[in-house]
Amino acid sequence: MTDLYLEDMAAGQTYASSGRVKVTQDAIVAFAETFDPQPFHTDAVAAKETFFQGLAASGWHTAALTMQLTVASDFRPAGGIIGAGFDELRWPRPVRPGDELHLEMEILEVRELRTRPGLGMIKVRTVTLNQNDDPVQISVGNLTVLRR
Repeated sequence: MTDLYLEDMAAGQTYASSGRVKVTQDAIVAFAETFDPQPFHTDAVAAKETFFQGLAASGWHTAALTMQLTVASDFRPAGGIIGAGFDELRWPRPVRPGDELHLEMEILEVRELRTRPGLGMIKVRTVTLNQNDDPVQISVGNLTVLRR
């Protein structure tokens, strides 16, 4: 796939992940033990007595997996995926052991940067879905993109 410059992008363009990532219990626990050590992420037995009523991946783990899927997709901004912040980041349902995640992305806005002529900004909605096509993460992010 060819790298996409700002001039190649338009609102309404859609992309999807080219693959899926299966989330294992071991991966959930390993991530959480390092970055989010709460019982509902690290202990399957203790997690049954929590809000989640079972082991659930950290939202930050879901965000990291979303990035992994994004980088491996056909959505290839020239210069890389350079984040400039989020307008929205939600986790409407937990990711569980055995879930298989994939993405749908849509460009919402494309704009030039007058103060930086070689750059532009795009706004992208990314929905991370499980194997049942239920959304587990919804984000609207702003990316810096190179111009030709």
